[in-house]
Amino acid sequence: MIRHNRLLVTFHVISDALLGLTAFILAYTLRFHSGLIPITRGLPPLRQYVNVLPFIVLVVPLGFFLQGLYRLRRGRSRVDDFFAVFVGSILAVVFGVVATLYVQTYIASDAARDIGAYQVSQLVWAIFLVFNVGLTYSSRELMREVLERRWRAGIGLKRVLIAGSGDLGRLVADKILEHRELGYQIVGFVDDRAAGDHLGYRGLPLLGTIDEAAEITAREGVDHLYVALPPEQHMRMLELLESTSREIVDVKVVPDLLQVIALRARLEDLDGVPVININDVPLQGFNAVLKRTIDIAMSFGALLVLSIPLAIVCALVKVTSKGPIFYRQERMGLDGKSFTIVKFRSMSDGAEKTTGPVWAVQGDPRVTPLGRVMRHSNVDELPQLWNVLMGEMSIVGPRPERPHFVEQFKHKIPQYMLRHKVKAGLTGWAQVNGWRGNTPLEKRIEYDLYYIENWSVRLDLKIIWLTVLRGFFHKHAY
Repeated sequence: MIRHNRLLVTFHVISDALLGLTAFILAYTLRFHSGLIPITRGLPPLRQYVNVLPFIVLVVPLGFFLQGLYRLRRGRSRVDDFFAVFVGSILAVVFGVVATLYVQTYIASDAARDIGAYQVSQLVWAIFLVFNVGLTYSSRELMREVLERRWRAGIGLKRVLIAGSGDLGRLVADKILEHRELGYQIVGFVDDRAAGDHLGYRGLPLLGTIDEAAEITAREGVDHLYVALPPEQHMRMLELLESTSREIVDVKVVPDLLQVIALRARLEDLDGVPVININDVPLQGFNAVLKRTIDIAMSFGALLVLSIPLAIVCALVKVTSKGPIFYRQERMGLDGKSFTIVKFRSMSDGAEKTTGPVWAVQGDPRVTPLGRVMRHSNVDELPQLWNVLMGEMSIVGPRPERPHFVEQFKHKIPQYMLRHKVKAGLTGWAQVNGWRGNTPLEKRIEYDLYYIENWSVRLDLKIIWLTVLRGFFHKHAY
């Protein structure tokens, strides 16, 4: 699908670069020539800022690329687009500052250094950020509206025929229907096994048999043929490919693996042999380093800011009940490796000596009065900022579970262990959507896998923001 949107992606890259230039020039004009902001250190020449324009052309698309704005995503909302543009613009400013300082320090001539040929006012960068977010987001909303109106009017749609109306074919239909923003229109199915059934699936008709596929392709003006036949129909697939090769149609074969792919799949090369990695995750390489950097900065900053409140809680735990201040418990994290989680003790000392590992329930008699308040407000989880700082956890990720329960769940819930493809988190996508405490585990896994597959800095910031808004005092927190 993405291959047929390269033109749109190219348009966005060029548009983003040009709008970045416009935002930078507007920022310079507003700062130094509008009269709205006092000039205290003299008026820099326009040429000094023109020197920076080549960097703007590069760093704006780079920031947006790192935020996935040039990669189509299922169900991307306007809020998601705004956060992506906002964070991408912040990255562009950071890259721009670093690039200009590097050139000014190490590459520019002595004369250029003396006149500050690449210096940019911090206020100009701030104004540029505002302008760039506004202009870029507006242009993308305009493009979204134009395309959606065209497609609603039936203009420019790509017509799709699916060979195979079984589970795999229906899964392909579901995916295409979920991506309506791509402008695809499914004309129907062809299949032998359901001959005579013209009801199809989700209102999509069964147009005929596989032998009639070539004729139907020509008659319906099909642009794309998706072959989604099960392995036992291998010979019919070859016959279909041979018959449709006489028509001008783009043929795509969907492997039966699609039904077991839980995360993003990626095609790899093993010395010329194609290999499909069916559980690829985006949190690798540079992305992992970036996330770790954010974790260190946020956990260290939070521990400094909360040091006095945390000390007060320590004192309250000590004076209100017997036992240690902190409670340490084994949890399972990245790659299934265990680590020791740190929490404020919210239960009476030795609460599980007789019961063994059990989940807390509403009105649990083992919870102390102060512990009940801490659990309800999630204050008992704050010492896990230390786990984040030590690299055992992340600020955002699937909540860690005890190995005792993991052994039970992995045999009962399909794909449960995939949540250990990333570090466990202090908060997560499932938690901010209400799936915590005694709620269905299947829904939590569904949201955890969505987070792993769609990770981005923007999504992390969104989850942190939603945690502040709705993550505290949750009805299932006991």
